[in-house]
Amino acid sequence: MEGPPTTPDLQRVSLVLAGGGARGAYEAGVLAYLFESIYPRLRDAFEFDVLSGTSVGAIHAAYVAATASLDAASRTRPLLDTWGEMRVHDVLDVSFGDLFGVPMRALGMRGLARRIRGPSATEVLGGLVDIGPLERIVDRRIPWRQLRGNLRSGRPGVLCVSCTEIRSGRVTVFMNGPLANPAPWSHDPNAQAVTGRISARHVRASAAIPFLFPAVRIGNRFYVDGGLRMNTPLSPALRLRSNRVLVVALKHERPPSDEAPVYSEEVITQPAFLLGKVLDALMLDQLEYELARIGLVNAWIDRGTQSFGDAFLEKVNAAVREQRGVGYRKVVTVTIRPSADLGRIAADCYRREGGARALGLLPTLMARFALRGVPHDEADLLSYLFFDRCFTRKLIELGREDARRQEDEILEALGA
Repeated sequence: MEGPPTTPDLQRVSLVLAGGGARGAYEAGVLAYLFESIYPRLRDAFEFDVLSGTSVGAIHAAYVAATASLDAASRTRPLLDTWGEMRVHDVLDVSFGDLFGVPMRALGMRGLARRIRGPSATEVLGGLVDIGPLERIVDRRIPWRQLRGNLRSGRPGVLCVSCTEIRSGRVTVFMNGPLANPAPWSHDPNAQAVTGRISARHVRASAAIPFLFPAVRIGNRFYVDGGLRMNTPLSPALRLRSNRVLVVALKHERPPSDEAPVYSEEVITQPAFLLGKVLDALMLDQLEYELARIGLVNAWIDRGTQSFGDAFLEKVNAAVREQRGVGYRKVVTVTIRPSADLGRIAADCYRREGGARALGLLPTLMARFALRGVPHDEADLLSYLFFDRCFTRKLIELGREDARRQEDEILEALGA
């Protein structure tokens, strides 16, 4: 394949999209602002060279790649319609049978392997709810034929979808496009890269939140959410030699001056509270560490070049490439993250704006479990599962506003 006609190797620009279930509505708001207000101010025919996503971020990464040939309005409208009109049953298919089946499967008393009916049937394993509604969203909302054509033309240069292979626990990065290169992963015992056509099945696997959604079979292996090991998939962008990276994260950053909240023993032993914190730990990963490491490497390169001249970095990289497959370089990063606590927004929406009345009986029971025993202003678990427009519309607007606040910084990072 020929390389992409957009940017030279020394100016490779990436978009990294995190996972987080219903929190993905925030990403949709950020993407809408990029399409409408950022893209028109960049060079002609701008598109990211590397798109990297996991979980709901993988769905969005595939959508960005598949719509690269469309105008801003055509890219924005389906995205916002999907999230802005969302109901829980659009994503989570919970029947009365699940009231009995969920505990039976959770206790291992019912067979786990089952097949979803329909034209896009996928062999799945485990899970507590049906994956059918998620399959329909992924199949219908992403123009898969356009995706293949865009990747062939190098717009974007590569699409990366991160999953977790459940038998080994290894991160697997599926990649497709002229910039796809698995070599940088050959030295990593905990991760692997696989090149080839990316389909709806890969995206569904990446979005399969462990325990809730079943694992998805690809080839002879089963995969789940890539967020188990790498929820903000920055690594693929860096290993594919990006030096300008825009990251969309889904966790509110608490100011260093804020004291950590103190909870009673009664609260911290509640299952819903613990599950929310476990999901935070699993899904909100090492982003801060990775960003700090990038800053450290940038400073190291600057100081080394000042002390030893322009040849410093290339001499060091000659040895580094033998050990890790790809050398060091300076990287400019911009991170867009929620300016408000998404758990608090979920709790407020559910308790004060009629969320319970809008959900229906069974989803309401799930929501009540997600809130049972947790503090009034916190609902981390609910914020991952509250696929309802009461919540998602607020996140869309928050994403738009946070991107607007960082507009100048984004434009500078993307080379405007």
